[in-house]
Amino acid sequence: MNTLVNIENLHAGYGNTQILSGVDLDITEGQVSTLMGRNGMGKTTTIRCLMGLLKPFKGQITIAQKDMIGAAPYQIAQAGVGLVPEGRHIFPSLTVAENLRATARPIADGWTQERVYDAFPRLSQRVNNLGFQLSGGEQQMLAIGRALMTNPKLLILDEATEGLAPLIREEIWSMLGRLKKDGLSILLIDKNLDELSRISDRYFVIEKGEIVWKGDSPAFHKERDHVEQFLHL
Repeated sequence: MNTLVNIENLHAGYGNTQILSGVDLDITEGQVSTLMGRNGMGKTTTIRCLMGLLKPFKGQITIAQKDMIGAAPYQIAQAGVGLVPEGRHIFPSLTVAENLRATARPIADGWTQERVYDAFPRLSQRVNNLGFQLSGGEQQMLAIGRALMTNPKLLILDEATEGLAPLIREEIWSMLGRLKKDGLSILLIDKNLDELSRISDRYFVIEKGEIVWKGDSPAFHKERDHVEQFLHL
């Protein structure tokens, strides 16, 4: 399998505060990777650097073997990376249909509005509702659908199911499982280890801005007790 994204020796922070101190992370085509860690350890900062939303102090980021360090967010999107950000950040004054059209990048046999509605039937019942009129779960479904409408090679979900009702979480995990079967590369940040362990192929644990453990699914299951020590307060 080919490496889709490679991050090496990434240092980043905000102002004079350093958050990342040499993060190394790679994402393989067609696999689900998971980035785990306690709050404030650098997960979202890593994602922000990858998406071009934060300029690193130093390090290397390649996407499909192309140097993307310091690239603008639209260039990262054009390279095939779609983000479902923490907090969703849908357009509250646009309808469901308008939210989906706003980011659409049509390709042959790719994601369309109809395909998103098929994946998330709740959205098909809310087509003309404005973003702020949706429940939290519906907003998360819309955020995922909006990212899929860019027809990404890599889908990133930051806190994929945090704060959602159990039935909504199950619907989203089922959807992610279908996306994996379709061969989409996925990078997940979430706290639900049981659900993550069902679909993840590789795991990275970040602690104080460094990757302190990484391994494949068999290694994770074998060392889960050890890994969980980095995740508890």
